[in-house]
Amino acid sequence: MGNPWAGEVELVLDGERRVAKLTLGALAELEASLGAGTLVELVERFEQGRFSTRDVLALVVAGLRGGGWRGTTADLLSAEIGGGPVEAARVAGALLARAFALPGDGDGGV
Repeated sequence: MGNPWAGEVELVLDGERRVAKLTLGALAELEASLGAGTLVELVERFEQGRFSTRDVLALVVAGLRGGGWRGTTADLLSAEIGGGPVEAARVAGALLARAFALPGDGDGGV
């Protein structure tokens, strides 16, 4: 089970339970993959429900890599995510919330 106090979120990928978290390295990779804009803008898009599937994909890949997964965006495109796109979006939002919230601060325990 993912540890919310450590910023971890669980995701089932191809039938295997994985832990995702946004480490500093994963955040840097996320910034690079998005190409433009800031992480603050990304957080705002999620808070306002204006995120894209590209945002979700980039967050999930960065989170999985922060959790030790060595796959690529191409690998995730062909993978089966337990719960589908809705679960992927929930995981992406939870990763952001846990990365930028202190334990016990509202959404950090999503």
